Amino acid sequence: MTDDYEHYEAVVVGAGPGGAAAAATLAQNGVETLVLERGVESGSKNVSGGLIYAESSAPYTIDGLFPDFREEASERPITEYYLHNVAGRQVETIDLTDIHEHDTEWSDAVLRRQMDSWLEQRVHEMTRETGGGLLTGVRVDGLLREAGEIVGVTCEELDPIKADAIIAADGVNSELARDAGLMDWEDPEEWFQGVKAVVDMPEGAVAERFGVDEDEGAAHLFSGDLFEDVRGGGFLYTNDDSLSIGTVFHLDSLVAEEAEPHELLDALLTHPLLDQWLQGEYEELEYGAKLVPDSKKVAHPSPHRGRLMLVGDAAGQMQAQGPIIKGMNHAVSAGALAAEAFVEAESRGRPEEAGQRYETKLRDEGVMKKLRPTRYNVASAVGENGAVASLTDSLVDSAVGRLGIKAADRLGVLKRAFNSPFLMSVMPDTKTPYVTAPTAIAEALGTPVREENDVEPPDLDDRIGDLTYDVGDPHIELQDNSYAASGAAVAACPVSAKDFGGGCYRDETVQTNGHEEHLVSLDTQPCVECGTCAVVADTEWEHPAGGKGVEFKQG
Repeated sequence: MTDDYEHYEAVVVGAGPGGAAAAATLAQNGVETLVLERGVESGSKNVSGGLIYAESSAPYTIDGLFPDFREEASERPITEYYLHNVAGRQVETIDLTDIHEHDTEWSDAVLRRQMDSWLEQRVHEMTRETGGGLLTGVRVDGLLREAGEIVGVTCEELDPIKADAIIAADGVNSELARDAGLMDWEDPEEWFQGVKAVVDMPEGAVAERFGVDEDEGAAHLFSGDLFEDVRGGGFLYTNDDSLSIGTVFHLDSLVAEEAEPHELLDALLTHPLLDQWLQGEYEELEYGAKLVPDSKKVAHPSPHRGRLMLVGDAAGQMQAQGPIIKGMNHAVSAGALAAEAFVEAESRGRPEEAGQRYETKLRDEGVMKKLRPTRYNVASAVGENGAVASLTDSLVDSAVGRLGIKAADRLGVLKRAFNSPFLMSVMPDTKTPYVTAPTAIAEALGTPVREENDVEPPDLDDRIGDLTYDVGDPHIELQDNSYAASGAAVAACPVSAKDFGGGCYRDETVQTNGHEEHLVSLDTQPCVECGTCAVVADTEWEHPAGGKGVEFKQG
């Protein structure tokens, strides 16, 4: 019956920056393209830190594909970039503007709902001209196959659709990548978890409190002892009239420390250092969360199978270069390169070669070198060895280590090291760069913060209650509800907590046949669809139906 299905030259799944770049490039080359978006509007399912970069070395940039992008879809240009090393009230700040500007044409703060919805309109106009278009509220739930070969996609709301090329830009929880066997959710070490609050600012307050002009913005990062020894850190980005404040942690460390994401975020929000910007005023517009792939470990070197090509988070294409996080720009490059590969392959009458051409382009254009630097593999083999990491921590945390920090600071070595793209790309995923070294730097060089920060962030119940949901059928099923198998989700889920009666995951002790069982129960209604539990618990995880589930208004 597949001959009766609707057919397009190309189907793009997801209308974020990667999908938009792919669709725009296809449409510009006259390819009949259908874009399918799960949210009620593009951006309603997306959360990002978020800064978008345009790299000088990139084959494509978002403003190159959409010339009005910066004027219409982004927030403030980021012109200043700082790292705050924290030890209690002691803080030592290092200017990271040099590394932020390395290979950078520009970098803007963005809010995903505004950005993605603007891209959606442009993409819909462009694809309609080639006989396609863009549909929202459609969940693509799998791949359509004939005789074992991928020929299209299946959808919850529509009949299957056939295509000569399928570009999956459906995010970090990509069901198409999993269906094709190209990605899995097996190892917490391969993922970060990001949690963010969007905080309202009075008119004119951003420029005044951050000392920037109206067409400028700042980024501030935070690391040290304020996050309960979890490997990761915090961020603050200035939007037009709001702040994006959040945390990003290695998921395996979050689980190991049994830390709760909302409490770690609150530790940042209530630190005295933030009083200079919040000044006792706090109105939280939105709370959100998502998983983030660690490209050094999961960026797929061959992100294609048959007619399917993966781009962006679906292919693990998120670069963590020390304190600099770049993802959306790589999604844009990958989306456009995947489209370019299909156009070239089809013009030669061999559309089946598109995937291999895409892989070659990622390598030849230098994208894979940034995502999976060979030097990191070499350095991590030594630096992430348990004995070496422990010895390094002990040395940094010693009197000798403090003397070395002071000497490095006097010689200007410390700032140069933090601003070195080479050193940041080989930084090991251990406690040393996230906790031990920043704490030692703050203790050795820092200045005490005298201000008090008396803001009170909302509690978790209010944060969940303030989100918008269109609840459908449960989309996550616990396969094993024992605490041993799935208990990690109680703390790690950003809308759950050990002493919280609401949220998704709850800790229960049940009397059964005269003995006690430690179990976990699940309620998917308040789910923010981050995917954390798919990695740390024994679940069957799917996205909600098109238009159902959480709807982010900020992103």
